Amino acid sequence: MPGPDPIDLLAVGELLTEEERLIQATVRRFADDRIRPHIADWFEQGVFPARELAPELGRLGLLGMHLEGYGCAGAGAVAYGAACLELEAADSGLRSFVSVQGSLAMRAIHAFGSEEQKLRWLPEMAAGRAIGCFGLTEPDFGSDPAGMRTTARRKGRGGTSRPEGGGDWVLSGSKMWITNGSVSDVAVVWAQTEQGVRGFLVPRGTKGFTATDVHGKLSLRASVTSELHFDEVQLPGDAVLPGVSGLRGPLSCLNEARYGILWGTVGAARDCYQAALEYAKSRVQFGRPIAGFQLTQEKLVEMALELEKAHLVAWRVGRLKEAGQSRAAHISFGKLNNVRTALEIARSARTVLGANGITTAYPVLRHANNLESVLTYEGTSEIHTLVLGEAITGTAAYR
Repeated sequence: MPGPDPIDLLAVGELLTEEERLIQATVRRFADDRIRPHIADWFEQGVFPARELAPELGRLGLLGMHLEGYGCAGAGAVAYGAACLELEAADSGLRSFVSVQGSLAMRAIHAFGSEEQKLRWLPEMAAGRAIGCFGLTEPDFGSDPAGMRTTARRKGRGGTSRPEGGGDWVLSGSKMWITNGSVSDVAVVWAQTEQGVRGFLVPRGTKGFTATDVHGKLSLRASVTSELHFDEVQLPGDAVLPGVSGLRGPLSCLNEARYGILWGTVGAARDCYQAALEYAKSRVQFGRPIAGFQLTQEKLVEMALELEKAHLVAWRVGRLKEAGQSRAAHISFGKLNNVRTALEIARSARTVLGANGITTAYPVLRHANNLESVLTYEGTSEIHTLVLGEAITGTAAYR
């Protein structure tokens, strides 16, 4: 009887259905063939070929794959999670692109948009012919989105008239750290209105709407990150998402994206562990491979233990989600635990690789740098700690 798979000691992958494993294998092949040969150069150059990759991802059914109808695949939560795992095993920037497209921009339109908005945007976005972004975070408001300064006001007395040549809404403000911002065809933008926070669809090229890329990043370099500016942008009445008001809308989308993260980071961790294991078995010091030394084996065993535990957390949250039983605390549990685990595995793997570990010839420090961003976005570790604290004690401690 063969021994256990050293990359999956508990055979967690066997908990997936045949269809889920097939989807995972398909995404892994795509990442191996299309992303891995180039990702180190993209990271070093600070580029991500979004326009080139989006149609390819669309043909694989990965964009909005967990949504129903409008050209979306309608896959289950675990299948979507397994896809995110393989995407992030290649690079967090790739998974971020897919997450923002499907779980944030498309999900907002799918859940809260009018039928006209859904028909206009979702089939194009699912196919990768249109790219979306999600504007919630601002330069001065990240963890506390209720303080956002971006506003949308009705134009015309009483909020009902539409002046000749003007729009029904005027949008003003800015958003920061927006993935896909400058390459997007449509931005889902959340703004304060007299009726509370509302979502708006702002197409590319709308007068007064500009996107400026953020440069000098040391993390998520193979990802487009932008600041969005809205200078008295006039929008028609049908630009607003009619299905929601208040922060419930954007926060529900964030939970969808966080779910993808708790799977994706397992992929990043696996890639680091696998790189360290292969290196340790081939790197010879003191006359034998360093995998034969006790201290190296201790590092590898700790990585394997934590990787499998994180994988089990992702699988369990996925099954809860499919059963309609997942709550915000479950998502926070997974995001907090699995990002933290992946970072520790990446850092430990780097020590096994020694000086070689700091180069782009190996993925570990690229993953570690990326994971510093993942630790912060879609809810900082502090915020997820407070979500869990409230779930445990029944008392909110955010303020």
